[in-house]
Order: sequence, then structure tokens, then C-alpha cells
Amino acid sequence: MSEAEEQRWVGVMLDKLAAQESKRMLGDTELVARAEWLSEQYLGGRARPASVRWVTNQNTRWGSCTPAEGSIRLSHRLKGMPEYVVDYVLVHELAHLLVPGHGRRFWELLEAYPRTERARGYLEGVVAAGRLPHLPGAGTGTEPD
Repeated sequence: MSEAEEQRWVGVMLDKLAAQESKRMLGDTELVARAEWLSEQYLGGRARPASVRWVTNQNTRWGSCTPAEGSIRLSHRLKGMPEYVVDYVLVHELAHLLVPGHGRRFWELLEAYPRTERARGYLEGVVAAGRLPHLPGAGTGTEPD
């Protein structure tokens, strides 16, 4: 294969990967449906968000919740992360609709989600990598909610 053909095929494959990735990322409408499903699966359907949406103004948190309004916001930085990580953040914020703080009862609710520890480890790794200035493409580190 010539260098020109190789470059063309690399471009074709990158385009295919980008198309797959864009299909995988949830829009706001799909986020609401996903949150409702996760609430049913792991919280007995008790957490009922009024809205769930992506936001671009959360650079120090992965998600946030306003229980009085029933609104959940997820940081755009989660886009492209593994599904189980996004699901963990959604379950975390859904749990806040039921328990506002991070006390014992809150963490007991999160025990229902089977990938809590793995997702937390993933997010901690992202934060740690962001603090290493020598890594190519490393951004600033932020703390999870």
C-alpha cells in the first residue's frame, strides 16, 4: 500500500470511529431516559428527575443536582467516557434527589450500582492524569463531586 493510500485509509477509519463515537454520546433527551432507567434499576424508581442535561460550565465537578427542582446537570467533560462512568455519575446525582449530602445513607444507595468503585477509580485516574503536566494533552485536574 502506498503512503497516499495509507493516509486515505487512516482518514476513512478515523471518520468511521468518529461516527461511532457520536452515536454513542447521549443527547439531553437520551440522558433523561437513561436516568429514569437507572433510577428504576438501582433506586427502585424513587428518584424522578424533572430534567437531566449536559452543561459546559462545570469544570470542577462531574455532575450536580438541585433536589428542590429535580434538576441534574452533567459536565460535558464526561462525554466520550465509558458508559459505566456516565451511568455512575447519573446514579450519584439521582441519589442526591433522595439524600442531599454524602452521608452513610447516600453511600448505601450507591452500593446498588455494581460499578461504583470502578467508575470512581476511573474518574480519580482522570483527575490524577490532569495534574501531571508532562503528559501530552493533560489538562487541569479537578475534583469529582
